[in-house]
Amino acid sequence: MLRAAVLVSLTRWAAVVLLGLLPFAAAAKPIAFAKGKTLMVEWGAGTMVEAQMFYAPRYWYSVGGGWLELDSDDGLKRRDITYLRANLLAKRWNLPDAQANVFAWGGLGRATGNDFEGPELSRNIGFQADYETRRVYSSFRADLHESDRFSHRIDTLQLGWAPYAHDYDQLATWVVVQGRRYTGGISKGTETALLVRFFKGGTWVEVGATTDGKLQAMAMFNF
Repeated sequence: MLRAAVLVSLTRWAAVVLLGLLPFAAAAKPIAFAKGKTLMVEWGAGTMVEAQMFYAPRYWYSVGGGWLELDSDDGLKRRDITYLRANLLAKRWNLPDAQANVFAWGGLGRATGNDFEGPELSRNIGFQADYETRRVYSSFRADLHESDRFSHRIDTLQLGWAPYAHDYDQLATWVVVQGRRYTGGISKGTETALLVRFFKGGTWVEVGATTDGKLQAMAMFNF
C-alpha cells in the first residue's frame, strides 16, 4: 500500500514537472521560468523586424524591452519603436496531457517615423492565448503599438503539428502554418506562411516562407 502510494505520488510529480517544461516547447512566450531570461528575434517577411529581451523574477511575470521596425508594403510608412514592457501570465491550465495559457502585456516606448516629425511617446498593449500538447499546438497573439500619430496592430495565428512526440531534452520538430494581419496601412490582406520549427531545451528556431516567397524566421533562447 505504501509503495503504491509512493509510486502514485512520483507519477503525479513527474506529470507536474513535464507540464512545467511545456512553456519551453511549441510556443514563443514572453515568460520562460522564474529567474529566467528570454531573448526573441524575428524577421517578418520584410514587413516587420523585432527583438525582445525579458527577465522573469517570478514564474507569473516578466519585465524587459524591445525594438520593432515596421515597413509598409508600398514603402510610404516606416516605424521604429523602442519600448519597455511588463508581461503577465494571466491564466494557466495544466491539463492531463496538455497546457493552455493566457498572457497579457503593456508598456511605453519611443517611436519615430517617416511621415511625422520628431519622436512620439508610444503605447503597447497585447495578449496571447495558446494551447499545446506534445503533438498539436495553436496560438493567437494580438500586439498593438500606437501613439497620437499612428496605430498599428499585428494579429498572428499559428497552428502546429509535430510528426512525433518528444521530451524536453530531445530535438523537437514542428510544422506550422501562420496567418498574420497588420492594421494601420502597413500591409493589406492576410500574410500566410509555412514554417518548420525546431527546438531542444531552451533553444527554439523556426524558418519558412510566405506564399509570396518572402523569408519568415524567428529564434528564441531561454536561459
